[in-house]
Amino acid sequence: MYNTGRHVSLRLDKEHLVNISGGPMTYSHRLEEIRLHFGSEDGQGSEHLLNGQGFSGEVQLIHYNHELYTNYTEAAKSPNGLVIVSIFMKEREQLVSVGWNTGQAWTRGEKGGSRVYLTRMQMHSLRLLSQNQPSQIFLSMSDNVRPVQELNNRCIRTNINFSMQGKDCPNNRAQKLQYRVNEWLLK
Repeated sequence: MYNTGRHVSLRLDKEHLVNISGGPMTYSHRLEEIRLHFGSEDGQGSEHLLNGQGFSGEVQLIHYNHELYTNYTEAAKSPNGLVIVSIFMKEREQLVSVGWNTGQAWTRGEKGGSRVYLTRMQMHSLRLLSQNQPSQIFLSMSDNVRPVQELNNRCIRTNINFSMQGKDCPNNRAQKLQYRVNEWLLK
């Protein structure tokens, strides 16, 4: 785990590989990096919104398609190269259970099912991380998020709104599959 100056990053040991496959994914993807984004205030640290609502932070599990590409760098520049599983962080008085699901592209959970709850003290500890060296003036790493982006014809896979029919996602061999989050994750 290290501080890049932009976000907290965890790079995985190449001897212990973590892969995800199935569900809406056509290919197997290998976990390359875990990134943390967080805000200086509750509700403003996620790069993505759920029904227009931001969250205190976002954990991004970044995977690359190891069936089509030899490494992350190549996959990041290519079609069908990356799958990123997003988990929202929400501040709570007390720590409660974790709820999350996996899927293709930026996953969203029903009723916020893709959420991790953190205590105020844990969020405060993240907000004390600095972009600078200890000898320099403190500059908080919080608010290390990009603005919300336009979809630009990208598809977002989710486990919500199955009864509503939308536009099919082009170039996806698994278009007709639907998935639901386990009920125990919503409690």
